[in-house]
Amino acid sequence: MRILYLDIDTLRADHLGCAGYHRNTTPNIDALAAEGVRFSNVYASDVPCLPSRTALITGTFGIRNGVVNHGGTAADLRPFGRSRGFFSPYFTESWAGLFYYAGWHTASISSFPFRHSASWWNNGFMEAMNLIRGVGGERADEVLPGALDWLDRRGRANNWFLHVHLWDPHTPYNTPDEYGNPFASDPAPAWHTEAVRAANWELSGPHSAQEPWGFRPDEWGDPPPRQPWDASSMDDVKRIFDGYDVGIRYADDAAGALVNKLADLGVLDDTAVLVSSDHGEAFGELGVYADHQAADEATCHIPAILRWPGIEPRVHDGLQYHLDVGATVVDLAGIDVPERWDGRSVAPELRSGAPGGREHLVLSQGAWACQRGVRWGDHLYLRTWHDGYHGHWADEMLFDVVGDPHETRDLAQDAPDVARVGASILEAWTAEQLDRSPVPVDPMDTVRAEGGPFHTRHQLSPYLERLRQTGRSHWADVLLARHPDEANGSS
Repeated sequence: MRILYLDIDTLRADHLGCAGYHRNTTPNIDALAAEGVRFSNVYASDVPCLPSRTALITGTFGIRNGVVNHGGTAADLRPFGRSRGFFSPYFTESWAGLFYYAGWHTASISSFPFRHSASWWNNGFMEAMNLIRGVGGERADEVLPGALDWLDRRGRANNWFLHVHLWDPHTPYNTPDEYGNPFASDPAPAWHTEAVRAANWELSGPHSAQEPWGFRPDEWGDPPPRQPWDASSMDDVKRIFDGYDVGIRYADDAAGALVNKLADLGVLDDTAVLVSSDHGEAFGELGVYADHQAADEATCHIPAILRWPGIEPRVHDGLQYHLDVGATVVDLAGIDVPERWDGRSVAPELRSGAPGGREHLVLSQGAWACQRGVRWGDHLYLRTWHDGYHGHWADEMLFDVVGDPHETRDLAQDAPDVARVGASILEAWTAEQLDRSPVPVDPMDTVRAEGGPFHTRHQLSPYLERLRQTGRSHWADVLLARHPDEANGSS
């Protein structure tokens, strides 16, 4: 048995052809989906990059492992303290560690541990390779040669687990110019109308329509090759979508090359292939463009496709965490899922064809905002403690993400009883998780106590000035009232 895990950074669930997207972004991934299981309702428990992969490799929610931010105390794993044995459970019970102890050869090709100083990702990987000397943003053509070489050397052996990390859909969208634009004649998604663009143009926040590169439009220096400075027209909106979708297609080409290599080696029929991501990307949802700043549908809903020998193709619609997919892969491989894990396997359901899934999910964002979401039924409830300088975000928001997946209408005021259900689920879940944690302190509280989300620190004062200069003084007033300590530099 062999497992290839294709980890495509920043890949949102609804931009795949097999999920109904109107552009032909993923022909190779779609072919895998036709032969495997497509989990249609998988959500990352913790976002963005560092919290998500930390949760996956440890099998635990960020509220328990402590990692919910990209800097500060909440960007490092919590110690086990007195209960820590000679070997840490972060190694012996890591996702890769379970395969290692079961006798598998484990390898990861990724610069993620370098980018986020997250050495724990490598726990259990016998080979941990950053072959590009980069810290993120490497194109598929830079990653692919090392992956193909590894398969040439080890692909025919038995019992290996290979993780290959592709960055192409992550901002900035830097697919080579010579690749062109396969979607030049394809329209942008129909939901993003001029009315949506015009409404978003008036909003505040990093990666908003007026500054989709951060806190100002030229924050990245040189003009981006596949993304405009702002979303001042529908042509610019299309360029933003095109840049992202071309990145997906470029990563999909690499996925096809890896699958073809498995076929050339004669091992494809005996190799499981998992395609998934760490988080999605917003394109106007909640006023955010080309980034991942909330605990919402656009950011947390990710694809998961598993082609496993002997498992019949199907679409699995149950609500699941990405941790559940990790636990399912472990279980299908005949390895015991640790009791300490938060991930739950659905391998029995996949073998029997029965439905499966959770009643609700709780999602967390602590790097761009302090926010948790509750996903259940048709709804997503959002509770915000730090708005990440998106002045239009209310403390409580509610969306029908089945009927309104792009979160265009906040129902919190119209359906207070439904919002209270979400708030109640969140309160009970938080208490339960803190009771199970080695440190009974919510790391989200730590983020707030240390001055807020990492990516907003020390940004408010200059951003208030930009808002006033661009006709959005009313949002400057709102943010100043909400965050007086951050504006005067005392945070």
